[in-house]
Amino acid sequence: MPMTDTTPLPPLPDRLSIDPRSPFHLPAAFANEVAIKFNDKERTDVEEYCISEGWIRVPAGKSVDRKGQPLLIKLKGKVEAFYR
Repeated sequence: MPMTDTTPLPPLPDRLSIDPRSPFHLPAAFANEVAIKFNDKERTDVEEYCISEGWIRVPAGKSVDRKGQPLLIKLKGKVEAFYR
């Protein structure tokens, strides 16, 4: 018997960050796996996204700032967020 979950998933916000220090961090959105499509290709390294402005932030190689956080670069393009 297949297990079906009838509880609806919360809608994904327009802007979301995985960094808990960010004002755009929404822990409830991470209860399920969030996937990002950028320019029709699925990305697994996205730290933050904004659908309406059309950008994502990803780590710039292995560079880190003085607090040990990865340095991020902003890429512009078509952004789609969905639950996996």
